[in-house]
Amino acid sequence: MKVGMIKTLVAGLLATTALTSVALAGGSLKDAPAPAGRQLSWSFNIGGTSDYVFRGVSQNAEDPALQGGVDLTYGIFYAGIWSSMVGFGLFDGNPGSTDVVTAEVDFYAGIKPVWGPLTFDLGVIYYAYPGAKDGGAPSIWNEQDYVELKAGVSGSPVKNLTLGATVFFSPDYINETGQTWTIEGTAGYEFSKIGPFVPTLSSTLGTTLFENAANATLFNAALGDDSYLYWNVGMALAVDKLALDFRYWDNDISGTATSCANPGGGPGASSCDQRFVFSAKITLP
Repeated sequence: MKVGMIKTLVAGLLATTALTSVALAGGSLKDAPAPAGRQLSWSFNIGGTSDYVFRGVSQNAEDPALQGGVDLTYGIFYAGIWSSMVGFGLFDGNPGSTDVVTAEVDFYAGIKPVWGPLTFDLGVIYYAYPGAKDGGAPSIWNEQDYVELKAGVSGSPVKNLTLGATVFFSPDYINETGQTWTIEGTAGYEFSKIGPFVPTLSSTLGTTLFENAANATLFNAALGDDSYLYWNVGMALAVDKLALDFRYWDNDISGTATSCANPGGGPGASSCDQRFVFSAKITLP
């Protein structure tokens, strides 16, 4: 996809979001909390999921994962650290290598200014994979750690309905795949309380676009294309400090994509298949 087309997509998505006064919903377990006034506050969370899915792709070979993080806020400023179990193979040049990344640690910070009915989210995220080994060039398993810049806008057009849009940009995405854009739109509706639970129906639609033409061969080998779509829809149940989430994930990644093969998963095992995911998280204090 050309840069001009990406800019048009981004501008259109953000303009539509602003006109409808939208609000972010249906995010992942590592989303930063909204600002809570000009005071220093903190929280920590711990949880688990039947499969850690990030942008439509399993990060733990379709296995359950433990996750947790700590968040700090002061006025519009926020910062935090979040970690999860992951499991995908990294080959050091030997076809039979069993080197595997087992953890992801994310560091993030930003600001969430409010302008009228809109809340903006401007931040940076550093994704780290401790112990990851590079594969050597040319390889789809080069440098794993990467940085993303984030710009989002959110608001609520009608009572209980929330919508949002976020654009992520990485100057050098995972596996040294160069400049990459990710664009996400989210929607959620909070229902009336049922017993002790507050249910919310939410969904996400996103696309990741790889811009480095020099790596087109690697993109096509790994994903079957130089871009892909992903989406989810699910129901979250909140009760006090506990959040339960039931979600369906899917994408349009090619069934022959080499990056979808699970290490040790046997023939036909794929990290890119559609799947139902259950997650639970407790946030304190």
